[in-house]
Amino acid sequence: MKMIGTTEAAKRLGVSSNRVRALIESGRLKAQKIGREYAINPSDLKAVQNRKAGRPRKSGKGVKK
Repeated sequence: MKMIGTTEAAKRLGVSSNRVRALIESGRLKAQKIGREYAINPSDLKAVQNRKAGRPRKSGKGVKK
């Protein structure tokens, strides 16, 4: 199984390397830390790719119209 680093993962996701590291640290993207670097299975990127961009909408309670 071929693993990729944060730079390659960032290119595939269309985000920065810092964002990939933040996703890893928050637990939203699986990765193994090897020394100072992260190794990511490319199939794990699908979990992050399938989300909507931006902030979630507020609930309907208390929203002015």
